[in-house]
Amino acid sequence: MTVEERENRARELFSSGYNCCQAVAMTFADVIGLPENEVAKLASGFGGGMGRMREVCGTVSAMTMVAGAMIPADDVSDKAAKTANYALVQEMAAEFRQINGSIICRELLGLGKPEGTPVPSDRTPEYYKKRPCGELCSIAAGIVARKLKNE
Repeated sequence: MTVEERENRARELFSSGYNCCQAVAMTFADVIGLPENEVAKLASGFGGGMGRMREVCGTVSAMTMVAGAMIPADDVSDKAAKTANYALVQEMAAEFRQINGSIICRELLGLGKPEGTPVPSDRTPEYYKKRPCGELCSIAAGIVARKLKNE
Protein backbone atom coordinates (compact mmCIF):
# COMPACT_ATOMS: atom_id res chain seq x y z
CA MET A 1 0.00 0.00 0.00
CA THR A 2 1.10 3.54 -0.66
CA VAL A 3 1.45 6.12 2.10
CA GLU A 4 -1.79 7.77 0.96
CA GLU A 5 -3.64 4.43 0.89
CA ARG A 6 -2.54 3.71 4.46
CA GLU A 7 -3.58 7.20 5.60
CA ASN A 8 -7.01 6.74 4.00
CA ARG A 9 -7.40 3.20 5.37
CA ALA A 10 -6.73 4.35 8.96
CA ARG A 11 -9.25 7.18 8.61
CA GLU A 12 -11.83 4.80 7.12
CA LEU A 13 -11.36 2.22 9.88
CA PHE A 14 -11.87 4.91 12.53
CA SER A 15 -14.94 6.22 10.71
CA SER A 16 -16.38 2.71 10.60
CA GLY A 17 -16.31 2.47 14.40
CA TYR A 18 -12.89 1.14 15.39
CA ASN A 19 -11.04 3.09 18.06
CA CYS A 20 -8.03 5.21 17.16
CA CYS A 21 -5.45 2.59 18.12
CA GLN A 22 -7.28 -0.18 16.29
CA ALA A 23 -7.66 1.93 13.16
CA VAL A 24 -3.95 2.65 12.88
CA ALA A 25 -2.69 -0.75 14.00
CA MET A 26 -5.09 -2.63 11.70
CA THR A 27 -3.81 -0.56 8.79
CA PHE A 28 -0.45 -2.26 9.37
CA ALA A 29 -1.69 -5.79 10.07
CA ASP A 30 0.48 -6.96 7.16
CA VAL A 31 3.58 -5.51 8.85
CA ILE A 32 2.60 -6.85 12.27
CA GLY A 33 2.02 -10.26 10.71
CA LEU A 34 -1.43 -10.92 12.14
CA PRO A 35 -4.93 -10.87 10.69
CA GLU A 36 -6.79 -7.58 11.14
CA ASN A 37 -9.24 -9.10 13.63
CA GLU A 38 -6.38 -10.22 15.88
CA VAL A 39 -4.75 -6.80 15.68
CA ALA A 40 -8.13 -5.27 16.57
CA LYS A 41 -8.24 -7.44 19.71
CA LEU A 42 -4.72 -6.51 20.80
CA ALA A 43 -5.29 -2.80 20.18
CA SER A 44 -8.78 -2.60 21.69
CA GLY A 45 -7.77 -1.34 25.14
CA PHE A 46 -5.58 1.51 23.88
CA GLY A 47 -8.39 3.63 22.43
CA GLY A 48 -9.26 6.93 24.06
CA GLY A 49 -5.77 7.36 25.39
CA MET A 50 -5.62 3.92 27.08
CA GLY A 51 -9.07 2.76 28.05
CA ARG A 52 -10.53 6.24 27.67
CA MET A 53 -8.28 7.62 30.41
CA ARG A 54 -7.13 10.26 27.88
CA GLU A 55 -3.43 9.61 28.39
CA VAL A 56 -1.15 8.74 25.41
CA CYS A 57 -3.14 9.00 22.18
CA GLY A 58 -4.17 5.62 20.85
CA THR A 59 -2.68 6.47 17.47
CA VAL A 60 0.72 6.87 19.13
CA SER A 61 0.23 3.56 20.94
CA ALA A 62 -0.50 1.99 17.56
CA MET A 63 2.66 3.47 16.05
CA THR A 64 4.54 1.95 19.00
CA MET A 65 2.97 -1.46 18.31
CA VAL A 66 3.96 -1.32 14.66
CA ALA A 67 7.49 -0.25 15.64
CA GLY A 68 7.76 -3.54 17.51
CA ALA A 69 7.16 -5.37 14.24
CA MET A 70 9.44 -3.07 12.23
CA ILE A 71 12.37 -3.34 14.64
CA PRO A 72 11.69 -6.27 16.96
CA ALA A 73 13.30 -6.23 20.38
CA ASP A 74 12.27 -9.71 21.44
CA ASP A 75 15.70 -11.00 22.51
CA VAL A 76 16.24 -9.68 26.03
CA SER A 77 20.01 -9.82 25.58
CA ASP A 78 19.97 -7.68 22.40
CA LYS A 79 20.48 -4.16 23.74
CA ALA A 80 21.13 -2.79 20.24
CA ALA A 81 17.72 -3.97 19.02
CA LYS A 82 15.98 -2.48 22.05
CA THR A 83 17.83 0.80 21.51
CA ALA A 84 16.88 0.85 17.82
CA ASN A 85 13.24 0.08 18.65
CA TYR A 86 13.07 2.83 21.26
CA ALA A 87 14.73 5.26 18.86
CA LEU A 88 12.10 4.53 16.20
CA VAL A 89 9.28 4.98 18.73
CA GLN A 90 10.77 8.29 19.87
CA GLU A 91 11.23 9.51 16.28
CA MET A 92 7.64 8.73 15.35
CA ALA A 93 6.25 10.25 18.56
CA ALA A 94 8.35 13.38 18.05
CA GLU A 95 7.04 13.77 14.50
CA PHE A 96 3.46 13.29 15.70
CA ARG A 97 4.02 15.85 18.49
CA GLN A 98 5.56 18.33 16.05
CA ILE A 99 2.54 18.10 13.75
CA ASN A 100 -0.16 18.03 16.44
CA GLY A 101 1.38 19.77 19.46
CA SER A 102 1.07 16.80 21.80
CA ILE A 103 0.87 13.01 22.04
CA ILE A 104 -1.60 13.18 24.96
CA CYS A 105 -5.21 12.39 24.10
CA ARG A 106 -6.89 14.92 26.41
CA GLU A 107 -4.64 17.70 25.11
CA LEU A 108 -5.34 16.77 21.50
CA LEU A 109 -9.08 16.81 22.26
CA GLY A 110 -8.90 20.05 24.26
CA LEU A 111 -10.19 18.42 27.44
CA GLY A 112 -9.22 19.81 30.83
CA LYS A 113 -9.55 16.35 32.35
CA PRO A 114 -10.79 12.89 31.36
CA GLU A 115 -14.55 12.42 31.30
CA GLY A 116 -14.29 9.94 34.17
CA THR A 117 -16.20 7.13 32.53
CA PRO A 118 -15.15 4.04 30.57
CA VAL A 119 -18.29 4.25 28.41
CA PRO A 120 -17.33 5.15 24.84
CA SER A 121 -19.07 8.02 23.10
CA ASP A 122 -21.77 7.17 20.59
CA ARG A 123 -20.46 7.50 17.05
CA THR A 124 -22.89 10.06 15.72
CA PRO A 125 -22.34 12.61 12.94
CA GLU A 126 -21.84 15.23 15.69
CA TYR A 127 -19.15 13.06 17.29
CA TYR A 128 -17.18 12.90 14.06
CA LYS A 129 -17.56 16.67 13.50
CA LYS A 130 -16.09 17.62 16.87
CA ARG A 131 -13.31 15.02 17.10
CA PRO A 132 -9.99 15.28 15.27
CA CYS A 133 -9.41 11.54 15.76
CA GLY A 134 -9.96 10.46 12.16
CA GLU A 135 -7.36 12.97 11.00
CA LEU A 136 -4.99 11.91 13.81
CA CYS A 137 -5.34 8.31 12.63
CA SER A 138 -4.42 9.40 9.12
CA ILE A 139 -1.43 11.40 10.36
CA ALA A 140 -0.11 8.51 12.47
CA ALA A 141 -0.54 6.04 9.61
CA GLY A 142 1.33 8.41 7.32
CA ILE A 143 4.22 8.69 9.75
CA VAL A 144 4.55 4.91 9.99
CA ALA A 145 4.10 4.39 6.24
CA ARG A 146 6.86 6.87 5.43
CA LYS A 147 9.20 5.15 7.90
CA LEU A 148 8.45 1.81 6.23
CA LYS A 149 9.03 3.30 2.80
CA ASN A 150 12.42 4.66 3.89
CA GLU A 151 13.60 1.41 5.51
